[in-house]
Amino acid sequence: MRIAFLSAPEGVEQVELTEPWQAAKDAGHEPVLVSTQSGEIQGFNHLDKADTFPVDEVVGEASADSFGGLVLPGGVANPDFLRTDEKAVAFVKAFFDQGRPVAAICHAPWTLVEADVVRGRVLTSWPSLQTDLRNAGATWVDEQVKVCDHGSNVLVTSRKPDDLKAFCETYLAEFAKAGG
Repeated sequence: MRIAFLSAPEGVEQVELTEPWQAAKDAGHEPVLVSTQSGEIQGFNHLDKADTFPVDEVVGEASADSFGGLVLPGGVANPDFLRTDEKAVAFVKAFFDQGRPVAAICHAPWTLVEADVVRGRVLTSWPSLQTDLRNAGATWVDEQVKVCDHGSNVLVTSRKPDDLKAFCETYLAEFAKAGG
């Protein structure tokens, strides 16, 4: 399965990109880094710059049709930037419209709020997003990982880097089920 990993040019929490990416590779999937600009993205360890990663596809030229699922890594700045980019928001929304599985961790659900895809859904996130998610019509829970299938697709969410092991295992299992 080709899995899109959507990230802004700066601000992604590096471990929330690299661990799910490696888990996808280890499971035999093809992770593809999609961003709003070509070139490289800058990873962060909290507020400190970390490594850079080459962009495989630009969001304005990428289509949800060519992916089996979408992973949204967190970081505070990453989803805040993505939610202001119309093409990134449309790309995310397309996965929901097409019933394709989506996984989001930490602050990543901010982009889901902007895409207006959380209404009626149950999810978790970094705790500071709970009011935004509730205001957007979601039910927020404080759980390590939450799978919500009350909607057009499966949505897997987690709270923080400490949840990555459970997040990776769960999103891969759910994507496999959804992929047929």
